[in-house]
Amino acid sequence: MHEGLDSVLRYVPRVSPFKPKRNPVASRWTTSGSLVAGVAAAIGASACCAGPLLLVLLGVGGAWGAHLVALEAYQPWFAVTALAFFGVAYHRLYLRPTECAPGDTCAFPEVQRRQRVIFWTLALMSVALMAFPLYASLFY
Repeated sequence: MHEGLDSVLRYVPRVSPFKPKRNPVASRWTTSGSLVAGVAAAIGASACCAGPLLLVLLGVGGAWGAHLVALEAYQPWFAVTALAFFGVAYHRLYLRPTECAPGDTCAFPEVQRRQRVIFWTLALMSVALMAFPLYASLFY
C-alpha cells in the first residue's frame, strides 16, 4: 500500500519557493495589450469615414456605410482613447521599461528594438486612420 502512494506522490507538481509570483493587476496593462487596444480605438475613430469607403471598395452596398456614419459623433472619444493607449505603450517601452532577469526574453536588445519598431509602425498607421476625416474628401 505504501509503495502505491509513493508512486503517486512523486507525480505531485512542486512549486518552487524561489520563483516570485506575478502580480495579475500589474501585468494587465502590458505593452502589447495597450497597442492592440490603441489600434482598435483608432479603427473605431476612422469607422465613420474610412469604413464606408472600404465597404464600397469591397463591393458591399452603400446602406451598410450609411449606418457607420452614425459613429461620427464618437470619433473624438475613440481618438482620445487610442492616444491614451498609445501613451501607455510609449511609457512602458521608453520611460519605464520592464525589469527583466538576465535570461528572460525581454532582456535582449533585439526584442526591445523589435517592440519599438512595432510600436512606431502601429502608431503611425493609427494616426493615419484617425486623421482620415481630414483628407477623406480626396477619395469621395
